[in-house]
Amino acid sequence: MLEKYINAARRVTKADLVLKNATYLDVFTGKLKKGDIAVVGEKIVGIGEYEGEKQIDCSALTVLPGYIDGHVHIESSQLSPEEFASLIVPRGTTTIIADPHEITNVCGMAGCEYIAKASANVPLDVKIQLPSCVPATPFETSGAVLNGKDIAENITNEYIFGLGEFMNYPGVLFCDKDVIQKLEAAHEHGKVIDGHAPAVYGYDLNGYLCGGISTDHECVYADEIEEKISKGMYVHIRHGSSTQNLGNAKYITPANMRRFILCTDDRHAADLKEKGHLDDALRRLVADGLDPITAVTCATLNCAECYGLKFRGGIAPFWLADLVVVDNLKNFNAQYVIKRGKLVAEKGKPLFDTSKRYLPENVLNTVHVKDLKAEDFILKINSPKAKAMTIEPGGVVTGCEIVDVTHENGDVVVKGTDLLKLAVVERHHMTGNIGRALFKGYGLKGGAMGITIAHDSHNIILMGDDNEAMAKAANKLKEIGGGMVLVNSKTGEVDSLTLDIGGLMSSRDAESLQRDSRALIEKAHAMGVKREYEAFMSLAFLSLAVIPRLKLVDKGLFDVEKYAFTTLEA
Repeated sequence: MLEKYINAARRVTKADLVLKNATYLDVFTGKLKKGDIAVVGEKIVGIGEYEGEKQIDCSALTVLPGYIDGHVHIESSQLSPEEFASLIVPRGTTTIIADPHEITNVCGMAGCEYIAKASANVPLDVKIQLPSCVPATPFETSGAVLNGKDIAENITNEYIFGLGEFMNYPGVLFCDKDVIQKLEAAHEHGKVIDGHAPAVYGYDLNGYLCGGISTDHECVYADEIEEKISKGMYVHIRHGSSTQNLGNAKYITPANMRRFILCTDDRHAADLKEKGHLDDALRRLVADGLDPITAVTCATLNCAECYGLKFRGGIAPFWLADLVVVDNLKNFNAQYVIKRGKLVAEKGKPLFDTSKRYLPENVLNTVHVKDLKAEDFILKINSPKAKAMTIEPGGVVTGCEIVDVTHENGDVVVKGTDLLKLAVVERHHMTGNIGRALFKGYGLKGGAMGITIAHDSHNIILMGDDNEAMAKAANKLKEIGGGMVLVNSKTGEVDSLTLDIGGLMSSRDAESLQRDSRALIEKAHAMGVKREYEAFMSLAFLSLAVIPRLKLVDKGLFDVEKYAFTTLEA
């Protein structure tokens, strides 16, 4: 094959494909240049004046390296890997660093293997990070457990690229033996390790980095970003559905720009369909004033170098022919997408088939709970004051507000207040565990809502002002095998969306899922859920016990800052 590359590069033979009259981004020098881009097989072979067996006229268009998403959970799209690819590849994303943390928490290694095998059917390079924290904390009940021995055994699987985000930073800092075994297994086999360390500074950060961890997507503050970059980390700029920190781009300078990379982390189908993927992040960043060449470099070369993806993320001879041809560096509308030398999308439409999907039985039928009753959601508080969770729109950090509460028949009264009941029901092993709490400010009135996406152990999470409606929501989730449910107490209406794959994803096509998901979200807003929240996805983060401050898990209310359970009473 090398002879073929060399002969085509020297114009002795024709190239397979030539992008004619291209303006292209040279990410190595930060300049826009002109020339024909010649492709043979999977490789770019040259830039200059070339003829090809097939040619695409790129006059008035701009050619960029294919985008690389530096950290993403496919499951959060609620789509199968095949359908996920059908939405992001036409937008210009050609490689993702995927952490199947969500489905692995539900199904164990069977979930991880499912993502890998299903992803093999589409023109998208999916680099699988073996989830490092299953469960995320020892304080909740997950569907599976991957201990140090399990990580050591599975890190050598041929489809495993690296070790996923290490959320258990206390375990690293205090040298937990099981944590150390996981880290050492990754190092022994030369695997990159992703990080997750919000507000970790100073000597603690030094200790965390001595675990050999390379990245962080949870940075919030300027001094945090400065310190992490100065200590050799790559910092993700995140553009998810519920978690967004594009504002961190204001800390990019010419001196540090090579240490920033783009990611989406969690982005659901409706946003992928209506707004886009990394192309949407690029549009937003440029509109906010970031230099477009810098923005694209963060989405391409920086990410490739961070993860050791050799010959990827740039346009040069012998580099992988992953290319996106856009209208301009303002709108980033993809006209053509080339993956490994093949045209795979045109004018926003995939040119590949997703109708035949890999779907094994071991990722289905994953909701195991007893029938629930209204009395299961009675909330007793032995105090006139209680702790109520709150959450800021667009984030996952929760707060704690002290509120006055009244009681009736031994149950906290939430109707007529700005309070709602929150419950997390264990759904993997039928333990009967139910964590109960109060939440302030979500806005829902006259019913309940529930979802089997509850980061990170993915138990059932419910919110409502009616015990009977909360029980109905839980039982409906059991009936449909997982998904999203909305119960209207006034009309008796129960609306649902089935997520049959691990209770997280749907085996349906993206178009119909997006339509029905949007309709259910709109109904939730009509019942009072505030528009500044992603109605169901924001709810899904209220059990994420690795992000401050208060979180609810199936075993009770958890204070992340103290790393211990706490009482409802204030």
